Amino acid sequence: MSDGPSVSEDATTAGGASVDASPAAGATRREGPLHGIRVLELGTMYAAPTCGRMLRDFGAEVTKVEDPGAGDYARQWTPMKNGQSMGFARLNAGKRSVGIDVRSEAGRDLVRRLAADVDVVIESFRPGRLEAWGLGYDVLSVDNPRLVLTRVSGFGQTGPYSGKPGFGTVAETGSGFAFINGWPETPPTSPPFGFADSIAGISAAMGTAMALYRRERTGAGDVVDVALYEPLMFIIGDMIINYTGTGFVQGRVGNGTGSASPRGVYQAADGKWLSIAASNQGIAIRLFHAMGRPDILEDPRFATNAARMEHNDAIQAIVSAWVAARPRHEVLAVLDEHEVVCSQVNDASDIVADPHFSERTLVELTGSEALGRVLTPGPILHMGGYDGPVYAGVPTIGEHTDEVLLAAGLGQAELDRLRSEGVIGS
Repeated sequence: MSDGPSVSEDATTAGGASVDASPAAGATRREGPLHGIRVLELGTMYAAPTCGRMLRDFGAEVTKVEDPGAGDYARQWTPMKNGQSMGFARLNAGKRSVGIDVRSEAGRDLVRRLAADVDVVIESFRPGRLEAWGLGYDVLSVDNPRLVLTRVSGFGQTGPYSGKPGFGTVAETGSGFAFINGWPETPPTSPPFGFADSIAGISAAMGTAMALYRRERTGAGDVVDVALYEPLMFIIGDMIINYTGTGFVQGRVGNGTGSASPRGVYQAADGKWLSIAASNQGIAIRLFHAMGRPDILEDPRFATNAARMEHNDAIQAIVSAWVAARPRHEVLAVLDEHEVVCSQVNDASDIVADPHFSERTLVELTGSEALGRVLTPGPILHMGGYDGPVYAGVPTIGEHTDEVLLAAGLGQAELDRLRSEGVIGS
């Protein structure tokens, strides 16, 4: 459900420019909106570490607690390069790693001690686990009443399913997404990446920011409760309101939306793919003019969106045939000239070669000998008053254990004892 550690002090774009558009030499670097916020991340794998990365990307200091032996299971994810999980590196950029065995009483005492001096704790255990360990909000907030506890779980902290385990695949199927994803002749389809986890992680970061904002006004901390399935169910909520309003159960429609036409993915003469989204009447009119077929609008079957939806197969065949008669670059040039909403269907090599993504989106993850030079998407949004994050190398398991615990007031002799007992590791 979640994951976490670090990436590069120098993060550059594919073109070599600083990802954060740093101020000119000698100027003061503008700090992130969460500068000064300290986060303790107890989450593993995907969703909770995504939340941690979102907060870190905008200035928070994130310390990740990992098992001192195995570390976060995400360290075992493929693809790997020279033993380093690329997915783990991407999600855990810029975090510190502390090795603590939270299944031991001494380890839990350390967590309580660290939680007393942070602003946010992120966790992704099954509901009830923290309470069983004596780490529930009722305990942590005694020493830290301003604490925000952000909890990410499969089904949330309440409800009949709260005690069930859950990962992204379960969220994608249980939310209804998989049922409407795909074609009528194919089975329900989950995506080949952490879709539900990512959305839940981003939502958890938003909830955390809201709780921090309210804390500034009230002085009180709060609990943020995020279920993996709920943000995804919100996104596809039209299918639910449609069913409750009309009784219609939405099925799979391939690349169409079921609400606007023509829209979809089309193959050009050179075998390459592109998308067109004529999602309102103005765009549809421009599309038909771009095709050299303004007469299409004179056909009552295609004159309005409602009519086109009723005869969707017929209009899609016309658009598909037009695209298929010319190479992709030619189709896109004509569509751009007529301001039709369109894009090529990019694979990873297309994205890396694209000057727009190189300037705005991609950053270089450096500081890892195992990975070498790799690119990854940077922050999910841009702020005018913030220069953006910088990244440091991906930490080893518990790399910052001594640094963090010494700063928390433990002495070296105590660290040596805890290490000998297997409570901590680095």
